[in-house]
Amino acid sequence: MGNYIQVLSAKQKALQINLDSTMYGAFAEIGAGQEVARHFFQAGGAAHTIAKTISAYDMAMSDAIYGKEESGRYVSEGRLTKMLQREFSILLTRLEGTRAANTRYFAFANTVATRSHASPGYGVMGLRFQHQAGGPHSDVILHVRMLDNQATNQQESLGIIGVNLIYGCFFLLDDLDVFIQSLLDNLSVERMNIEMIKVTGPAFQGRDSRLLNFALIKRNFSPGVIFDEKGQVLRPGDALYNKNVLVLRGSFRPPTLLNLDMLEKGQLSFKRDLPEAEQQHLLALCEISMHELLERGEVDDSDFLARVDLLAALGQKVLISNHETLWSLNNYLEPMCKKKMAYVLSVYSVEAFLDVDKHLGHPQGPLAAIGQTLGQKGRIYVYPIKDEKTGEIITVKNCHVSEKVRGLLGYLIEMGSFVDIENYNKDYLEIWSRTVLRMIENGEPGLEKMLPPVVIKVLKEKKLFGYKDAGVKS
Repeated sequence: MGNYIQVLSAKQKALQINLDSTMYGAFAEIGAGQEVARHFFQAGGAAHTIAKTISAYDMAMSDAIYGKEESGRYVSEGRLTKMLQREFSILLTRLEGTRAANTRYFAFANTVATRSHASPGYGVMGLRFQHQAGGPHSDVILHVRMLDNQATNQQESLGIIGVNLIYGCFFLLDDLDVFIQSLLDNLSVERMNIEMIKVTGPAFQGRDSRLLNFALIKRNFSPGVIFDEKGQVLRPGDALYNKNVLVLRGSFRPPTLLNLDMLEKGQLSFKRDLPEAEQQHLLALCEISMHELLERGEVDDSDFLARVDLLAALGQKVLISNHETLWSLNNYLEPMCKKKMAYVLSVYSVEAFLDVDKHLGHPQGPLAAIGQTLGQKGRIYVYPIKDEKTGEIITVKNCHVSEKVRGLLGYLIEMGSFVDIENYNKDYLEIWSRTVLRMIENGEPGLEKMLPPVVIKVLKEKKLFGYKDAGVKS
């Protein structure tokens, strides 16, 4: 963690930038006023910083300047990228060589839709900037949710985070923890969420951009981020758009053959229950919650990167969240998923889910927690377990739950909210994560019976999770 202590106001940050004659740029803002540029004008000395401001509100005017959007979505990363490209290019074409040699040029842009009755405010903002005078540019792009109820308050928060972004890129990149922390200076997570951050260019050379997104989760700035099979960050709302979503919660430390069988058989069951036309619109996510580790203060960035790398090597998309409970996770995902939602849980997880004592923290009580998880379109596919003492196969139909909820469970089974996975691999029922970790740490043989070959290969190459060689076949 960085040692960031002093928090400057947005006006103080804007003034400090204005007083530094080496930074000069353009502002293009669409959808929520010219709130970022306003701070620089009001701080004083804006002539040292602002070459141009523009706000193309009319769609036809915007298209004439930046080109038509084939997707029809104007609050999008694609639109923002066009804005940054054009404004930065014009800036260099018209001004490079006319100002001092130490000038660092930049273009700031945002495209925003403030809150409506149907959804919170959403925006994309970014900065293209020269980290060193005369050098190649770097980019930072933020996707943000504005949570204030009033549009004027959303405009205010948008202006503040825009100033924070520009200030951070020019003054705080030596410590990326400090940089991330500064993005919500003079704001709060009740007013603003940062859904994701993307960085490219020499200013971030040698930095793993995934760690910036982990930092958002650790600070509760973001409720969740998704990484694809290549390790690239995805905006959850875009990834879930028009998809039927299946989620497997787990620690995946490391991903085992049991985890993969749960996901594979869960997908087969989910697909079987979907209309034929919807079967191709299925997104499977492996979700890792950081909540317990955050509570204990035991977050290890390299450990999480290892899990993401291993799941990516297996061709899986990964959702990193800070949601403790299934209902909290579902409350986050469901508004983004307009189609069916489903989860794959082991019997152990189902028993915990139906333990009413675990839901006492829900504002409306245990029944509301269960109801919010299943909702109108939810379903849970249940992977069986094998009793370690008796060898009995335990399914959702004979799992161990309190008599207080036995009737509720029966009703939910009858309604199709809980569905047993039947075509599971019995050989995998004796794979326990704690056993696998012990074998990895102690260099015990036999991992090839518990882990996919690609996981063993990466474990050996990178010595993950305290791996000790035992002549394991890979």
